[in-house]
Amino acid sequence: MSLAAVGAAVLMLGMQSGTEVPYAPMPAPAPGASVCPEGICGVEALEGVFEALRTAEIGQGERPVHILQIGDSHTAGDRITGALRARLQARFGPGGRGVLQPGIPYAGYGPMQVEVTARDWPISVASLTGLDGAATLRAGLSGARSEAGEGAVLSLTAEPGAAFDIVGLCGDSGPQAGRITVTTPEETVEADFRATEAAPLCRSLRLGAVTTSVRLSPTGAVTLHDVWIERSGPGVVVSSLGVVGAKLRDLAARDQAVVAAELAAWRPSLIILAFGVNDGFEGVEAEVYAGLLRGQIERLRRLAPGASLLILAAPEGLKSGLAGGCGADRSRAAPAALAVVRDVQRRVAGETGVAFWDWYGRMGGECSAERLATSPEPYMRPDRVHFTSLGAEWIGGVLSDDLMRAYDRWKAAKGEAD
Repeated sequence: MSLAAVGAAVLMLGMQSGTEVPYAPMPAPAPGASVCPEGICGVEALEGVFEALRTAEIGQGERPVHILQIGDSHTAGDRITGALRARLQARFGPGGRGVLQPGIPYAGYGPMQVEVTARDWPISVASLTGLDGAATLRAGLSGARSEAGEGAVLSLTAEPGAAFDIVGLCGDSGPQAGRITVTTPEETVEADFRATEAAPLCRSLRLGAVTTSVRLSPTGAVTLHDVWIERSGPGVVVSSLGVVGAKLRDLAARDQAVVAAELAAWRPSLIILAFGVNDGFEGVEAEVYAGLLRGQIERLRRLAPGASLLILAAPEGLKSGLAGGCGADRSRAAPAALAVVRDVQRRVAGETGVAFWDWYGRMGGECSAERLATSPEPYMRPDRVHFTSLGAEWIGGVLSDDLMRAYDRWKAAKGEAD
């Protein structure tokens, strides 16, 4: 008897007996083979963030370890970063939700750990940068900007595990700038952006009590580039700043003065660059792309000298209409430039002393997007580019596990294994 016939017979017996077969989730896929030892090349470049995590792990430090991921829709969805955040906070302690865009950037916006609501609160999201690389909006790393006026309200409500006692705002100061009133159930404070000269300015407000909700309302006109909430003391914050469709040149187009002010205020211990899929789908010239990547690495090192850097390799993504590809009909394949992007990312990471995570290998390599999309419990969406919630939780867990294995090996080498 075939396996299908056996399965049908078992199902019929269950129906006849009136019993229900309980749902049992399918086991998660094992991480794929990697070109890097246990997923990460150049792990020595992470020593700075490992030192910060060790301090948090022993309960020391005045502020949480800040991990900042900048990227495309994989980052914007906050499901992969959400899985990373949950695991790191479970081990090192919660430090708050981190940096958010200054409003609701698109319909369906749903960051993990916090609910964002707005009333009469406008927001502009940078259009994707053209081949000339010219900026489409003066914005910082969030890729968005809000110009709110009297009567506007932005509210953040955090889960209990993401309670905070610090509210931060980066905006534009100047003679005509206004103020933001920051109201919690316990108190009201103000962030004043008035100044004699116009310049980006970040305000960090320490609250008198830990809270889970805050309401922002302007007096006068205020331009904001981001808002962040965190909890003082040891722990971990994972911020996810992604723009749907973004490419590496979109990061390059972010306003230098705003980015400098943001990174000085946020003080990240680790910056993760998660670009590449959209670059590969558009097509790249290897050396041009390598020069662009080197330029962004140099820029981030200059503006955030205390941060370790980690590049996530462009994951697998398939495009319809390419013959000789994956699946039963072989009608989907990865654009050839995706492999070029990954090769450049790995090569430049090695040349510049930056860590590199083999996302492509860890998700299963060639045709993995097809396998993950057609599994009984799909881990990728039908587009073979984006992950389902289940898949995002899985691949974010793989990244977390790879990072924590590297961290534990580093601790053991220091003679400090638990």
